[in-house]
Amino acid sequence: MGGVVYIPVQNSEEEVMVALDHLPRDATDMIDILKAEQAPLHLWLIIAVGSPSSLAVYFALFRLCSVVLFNLSNWTLREYFKQGKLDQFRQILEEGSSPEIDEYYADVKYERIAILNALAAYYTYLGKIETKQRDKEEHFISATQYYNRASRIDAHEPYTWIGKGQLYVAKGELQTASESFRIALVEDPNCVPALLGQACVDFNIAEREEHYKKAMDSYRSSLEFYKLDPDNVEALVALGVMDLQTNEAHGIKRGMEKMQGAFEIHPYCPMALNCLANHFFFTGQHFLVEQLTETALAVSSHGLMKAHSYYNLARSYHSKGDFEKALRYYMASVKETSKPQEFVLPYYDLFLKQNGVELADSTHDNYVQAVGHIYSQLGEIDKAVETFRKATRIDPKDSVAFTELGDLLISSDAGAALDVFKTARNLIKKGGQEVPIELMNNIGVLYFEKGEFELAEQTFKEALGDGIWLSFLTGSIDRSAYYSFQYKDFSLFHQLEEDGSCIELPWNKVTTLFNYARLLEQVNDTGKASNMYRLILFKYLERDSMADTWEGSLAEVIKSKTEASQCWIALEDYVDAYLRLTAMAKARNNIQLSIELITDALKVDDKCPNALSMLGDLELKIDDWVKAKDTFRAAKDATDGKDSYATLALGNWNYFAAIRNEKRGPKLEATHLEKAKELYTKVLMQHPSNLYAANGAAIVLAEKGHFDVSKDIFTQVQEAASGSVFVQMPDVWVNLAHVYFAQGHFALAAKMYQNCLRKFYYNTDTHVLQYLARTHYEAEQWQECKKTLLRAIHLAPSNYTLRFDAGVAMQKFSASTLQKTKRTADEVRSTVTELKNAVCIFSQLSAASIYHSHGFDEKKLETHVEYCKHLLDAAKVHCEAAEREEQQNRQRLEVARQVSLAEEARRRAEEQRKFQASCYILTLMCSVFNSSVTCNFGYQTLRTYLEISMMNQLEKRKQEDELKQVMQQEEHFERIKEQWKHSSNTAGKRRERSQVEDEEGGDRRRRRGGKRRKKEKKMKTRYEEEADMEDEHEDLEEDTNAMNEYEDDGAEKAQNDLIAAGLEDSDAEDDLGGHSTAINRKRRAWSESDEDDEPLGEKVNSAETDEETNGIKAKSVAGDDDEGDD
Repeated sequence: MGGVVYIPVQNSEEEVMVALDHLPRDATDMIDILKAEQAPLHLWLIIAVGSPSSLAVYFALFRLCSVVLFNLSNWTLREYFKQGKLDQFRQILEEGSSPEIDEYYADVKYERIAILNALAAYYTYLGKIETKQRDKEEHFISATQYYNRASRIDAHEPYTWIGKGQLYVAKGELQTASESFRIALVEDPNCVPALLGQACVDFNIAEREEHYKKAMDSYRSSLEFYKLDPDNVEALVALGVMDLQTNEAHGIKRGMEKMQGAFEIHPYCPMALNCLANHFFFTGQHFLVEQLTETALAVSSHGLMKAHSYYNLARSYHSKGDFEKALRYYMASVKETSKPQEFVLPYYDLFLKQNGVELADSTHDNYVQAVGHIYSQLGEIDKAVETFRKATRIDPKDSVAFTELGDLLISSDAGAALDVFKTARNLIKKGGQEVPIELMNNIGVLYFEKGEFELAEQTFKEALGDGIWLSFLTGSIDRSAYYSFQYKDFSLFHQLEEDGSCIELPWNKVTTLFNYARLLEQVNDTGKASNMYRLILFKYLERDSMADTWEGSLAEVIKSKTEASQCWIALEDYVDAYLRLTAMAKARNNIQLSIELITDALKVDDKCPNALSMLGDLELKIDDWVKAKDTFRAAKDATDGKDSYATLALGNWNYFAAIRNEKRGPKLEATHLEKAKELYTKVLMQHPSNLYAANGAAIVLAEKGHFDVSKDIFTQVQEAASGSVFVQMPDVWVNLAHVYFAQGHFALAAKMYQNCLRKFYYNTDTHVLQYLARTHYEAEQWQECKKTLLRAIHLAPSNYTLRFDAGVAMQKFSASTLQKTKRTADEVRSTVTELKNAVCIFSQLSAASIYHSHGFDEKKLETHVEYCKHLLDAAKVHCEAAEREEQQNRQRLEVARQVSLAEEARRRAEEQRKFQASCYILTLMCSVFNSSVTCNFGYQTLRTYLEISMMNQLEKRKQEDELKQVMQQEEHFERIKEQWKHSSNTAGKRRERSQVEDEEGGDRRRRRGGKRRKKEKKMKTRYEEEADMEDEHEDLEEDTNAMNEYEDDGAEKAQNDLIAAGLEDSDAEDDLGGHSTAINRKRRAWSESDEDDEPLGEKVNSAETDEETNGIKAKSVAGDDDEGDD
């Protein structure tokens, strides 16, 4: 029969007996009894958990050693908790910690603390075993609240601090857990649970051999208390295991003595039996191994302990050659544990070699996975990948196998790794389980590497879930924009806490949150990214986490009881947030803020190689060369020379030292270049795929003049870097452009600079713009050079070098323009403007030198000013001459245009006369046909024919007019070009050529007119001759008078224009004696307009008489009349 508890009846000497083995199913009945009788609080604990004397120790050991609760069967734990009735257990304790109970039992401290600690331990346990992240966080929050309440009752209670330490261990915050255990040890230096907890933390954060020794000492200190209980078998076994692990003769001897003592005290201790069996296996006493392990299997119910027992049996049979039994026990061992690779598979691998792998391929997926783990630990990645692929084929629904395969493929095939991870995620979702945040983080990172930023953002958001970061992303916190670029200001988060906002950041979400912030930074959303980084620092680096977690009185306890006043959490992981903020400040050219941030990072970890390297780069920015070199050496020493970045930084330092502006000896320059090449080569030998080392080596080769080799290396680096979103190397584009420039390929160099600006700098980098301007300058593209420099000046107005370069470009453009043999007035005017701007720029720079130094010699600036003024004076003379020539050309073109208009008017008048003549003929014929009725049909036919003929003739003339207009435009364009080419020819040559052409043209017209007139007279009828004679007599007088008047007016106007332009020919007028006719004046104007156009270029010889001229005119008109009649 189980135990009983007696509850005293209030105001009476009677007691109520409660059988612990038969507690009511409904805990409310038990609570009513306890409340009604106002039972002492220790009875509440006994009913809910067990003996209060062992309660705190039990829970501390349970939390600290991570031992399953029900394995500690030797302690007095019972009742609801022992019976597995956890809901009733929680209900009783929550009722026992209610406010009314606290008020009634205000003087009872220990029992109240024990109840609160029990509830906190319970919620810690629930949070540890919970798989859903949201529920896990809620359980941890509840545990924190109960521990806070316990601390308010008594801040010095050691078991409360032990519970807090275990809570932090469950959350993964080991540094904070260590602080809690140390506070407990200050209160009670011999507290075994606190010693165990400290040993556990030391072991988990150990990185070097001395750390493991410290953890070993802590465990040993806690176990030494077995002397208080000489029959403590567990302590003897633990000490024996520690002695056996020394692998030394005296240590093994001491360990076996302790194991033998534990066996004599308790012959059925599974741990001691397994340790003895392991020892006898190596001594070859297999019969003892079999007896001890069979006994251990009979008395043990713990899975891990049974796995060790089966393993010992399998090894024994394996060594004796009994493979069938060995296989059976190996399989039994694997079924008892979830990590068979830790101790089973190496021997199983040997067994498979003897019996064939096919035995395990079809059913034993765990074996195959364990073999894959072995290959990966041996560095045989290809075999490991193939093994895990085999595991996925054996069980296509095993998400663990797909996850392990993805981890192996990340470094070699990111695309395949992403597909495998997505398969694992889908399998987990189909199974109704929550996808691990680590898996989601890996998927998001791979999307990030592929450049699929939207999918990466969705994945990171899904992994993070709900939290304060959503407020930053959605913009619901208005103050976030105000604090976006105040990288060291955490007042936003303090204000949010004061406003009641919950700022929680679980430890397992920090990496994902950091990656999400990195994604936001990549897409240039630096405001949100800085908030994410500062949130990480606020929760894990900036503040005293203990003071923020517990009450103010507890913070005083920490400061008074411990040596450290602050506790830093996960230092190595979260320094990166400082580094990213430093990089963002550096990108904004805020060097001072960058140095402050990197200094804060070094306060956290003064040996961080990344922080030291970044500090060295910043020191180079401010030209502190000595400090930079020392910093790079410190970064290299911090990693024992294994950090390739520090080695590269030293190589860069030597290269910069070789090319500095100071005058140095060529030997020293060659020494620095050779040292830089040596360091770059060293990195390439360690990491052949290091793009930055290859870029540095190519730079050194280019400095030595090996342009072809360096160009090939730059091209390979450029191609390799373009395939990754994480590798942004604009420097290699600039270096490749430098090589093209050095080889004289200015077009290729300019194209490369422009592509680099567009791809990496959004056309806003002044240095690359200056390189581009220099390329245009060397290519003698002065205007492009000036435009590029003006863009750079717009971006950096205080850069005096850019202004000086712009002035030089304007000066060079002006000088080259004035040196041309042919230049337009617009070019000369532009030259004058550029020279004035250049003088202004050089004058400003000269004036600025009075107030501060900008690196230019004042005398040199004055020389530029004087030279530009000299060019300006010369340009003004050239400008006046060019303007005069331009004015003359405009006048010539205007005269030619007027003459062309006159010729067009004459042609139209002639066509009108011919049309009227045709109409007259038609009218005359109609009158003849109307006189005879019998000829009516012939009249109608002839009339229709004539109308059609006239329409066709008009259409033909219209087409001819259009064609002639196009030809005139082309001729006009050609005349303008010829005028520029032959503007230097003398007027005498044009007059002589015009005379010859005029005479030849007149003879041809006279001959052509005579022939046409004879032919037409033979074909005319009697009626036509009469009409022609009358029409010719009347129209000739009208047309002659009209044309003479028109030509007189046009010639007079043209002559006035020529006089105004200063182009009149006084010699010709003198020869004619003042009696030249209108046609002579018109022909002289045509000749001056265009000497190559025959109809407009005819000029009458000054020796001709007025009579001859009139004869030519009369014949020409008569000839035109005959053509019209035809």
